[in-house]
Amino acid sequence: MTFLYFFTIALFLFLCFLLCTTILIQEGKGGGLGGSFGSVDSGDSLFGTSTPEVLKRFTGWLAVIFIVSCIFLSFWTGSLHRHAVGASTPIEQVQQ
Repeated sequence: MTFLYFFTIALFLFLCFLLCTTILIQEGKGGGLGGSFGSVDSGDSLFGTSTPEVLKRFTGWLAVIFIVSCIFLSFWTGSLHRHAVGASTPIEQVQQ
């Protein structure tokens, strides 16, 4: 169970990196990070002339997956903590 948890955390970190990279690649009002890598014309891109739409859609899906995985990992971490602590609280431990 521990391996699966840490594997999921590693996938989550990869998702964070992928989301940050996708956001930085997008062309903003000032040209974006894509201009730093020698991009002269927005028409000369990997996906063709519809690159901004493809990246916006991909970023949207990554953001949804990111939020869902945040909620999932939050509940999973909380249940692991409750399972490790057990039913006793620190006040009950002091009274015993």
